[in-house]
This record gives sequence, C-alpha cells and structure tokens, in this order.
Amino acid sequence: MTTSGQQILTLNGLRFDASLGILAHEKQEPQPIQVDAELNLGPQPLTPRDDDILHVLDYRKVRQIIIDECTAEHVNLLESLIGKLAQRLLLLPGVRGVRVKIAKLEIFDDCEVAIRIETGQW
Repeated sequence: MTTSGQQILTLNGLRFDASLGILAHEKQEPQPIQVDAELNLGPQPLTPRDDDILHVLDYRKVRQIIIDECTAEHVNLLESLIGKLAQRLLLLPGVRGVRVKIAKLEIFDDCEVAIRIETGQW
C-alpha cells in the first residue's frame, strides 16, 4: 500500500502591482504583475501526522512572501526580481525546489511578457 507521495504546493494567478521596469513610466507607477509558483516539498505522507497547520507549509505565508519580495523596492529587470524571489522561496523549511513565473500584464496589447525559472530539486 502506498503511504507517501511527492507533494507540490502551487499558487497560481496571484495578481498585484509592483514597481518594475526600466522605462520612465514604469519607474513612476507600479504595474500589474501575475505570479505563479510551485514549491517541491518532496516525499510526504499521504495524510499529515495530524491536522495541525504548524506541521505543514502554510500557503498563506508563501503568498505573503511572494507579495513582500516583489513589492519591497523598485527593480529594473524582471530577471532580477524572479531570481530574488526564487532564492527566498527556496529558503522556506522543507522546500526542495522552486518553479516561479512572473508576468508583466500590460507591456503589450497583444501578448503577455513573462519569465519562468526553475531551481533546486525536481
């Protein structure tokens, strides 16, 4: 009988404004971005040892870390922001790997601009 499985915590479609970009208007006004994140928690029991939030990675904390890291200061490059965010998420207890995508939603009328990064164990 199987008693464990690979657990991945996912947050998709998290939207908020961030100060990001090299253009004059991007430096003056925050713009909407969307963040998708996957955190590899490795092999986990199919059911937690108990039903206590203190014994799992609280996704509310992950959500707040994403928002805080992306809004802490102005960042010129999307590449810089996603690297900083991936490093921070990888520091969370029990996280073995991180996949993050950050999209700038209003750069072009005809497409979304995004960068995706994968780091750690997958």
